[in-house]
Amino acid sequence: MDHEKILVAVKQAMEQSPERKFSESIDLAINLKNLDMNLPQNRIDEEIILPNGVGKPIKIAVFAKGETASRAKGAGADHIFDPDEIGVIGEDKTRAKTLADEVNFFIAEAAYMPLIGKTLGQVLGPRGKMPIPLTPDKDIVQIINKAKNSIKVRSKDKMTFHFSVGRKEMPPEKISENIEAIVSRIEHRYERGMYNVKSIYVKTTMGPAVRVI
Repeated sequence: MDHEKILVAVKQAMEQSPERKFSESIDLAINLKNLDMNLPQNRIDEEIILPNGVGKPIKIAVFAKGETASRAKGAGADHIFDPDEIGVIGEDKTRAKTLADEVNFFIAEAAYMPLIGKTLGQVLGPRGKMPIPLTPDKDIVQIINKAKNSIKVRSKDKMTFHFSVGRKEMPPEKISENIEAIVSRIEHRYERGMYNVKSIYVKTTMGPAVRVI
């Protein structure tokens, strides 16, 4: 993917967007082609690390206790839930949905994954937010740091899907690098690479779409 081509499109999208009284996101729209999206293997469900982050805080919730919970709090996790709270949250559907909408990434000690699946799976699953399992060989601090610069990219069964790649106040070069990382990941996701990508557009929240490819 041509770096300059992406950068030109990003600059154009930012320049064409009128000034707003709120912080706009920079969004990417990807249109796929020549794929049967009824087949699960063709759907994109990726956690992609952006080299420059998304320009806003990523909220992280952790289900853990003891030393792991303490380390998670020290690493900047926004919510720490004792495993005993899992059932309580599951019974309060409003709280569970609010939490699922507000939190970007969930992390849970592997031992609690079955209970989370049973009590919160119906809320977290459709949103693509089932927790990242924390097995004994993984470091909670590293997982949190990684999540802070990651986004979830999900196509579900759609050929067209959208997601944020940064904020308008970020330098266009940083946005372009984020887009490159995403396009590269998607290109390597399919055997036929970019042949399965019909088009890619970039835009601000309220601005016009500018074609990247």
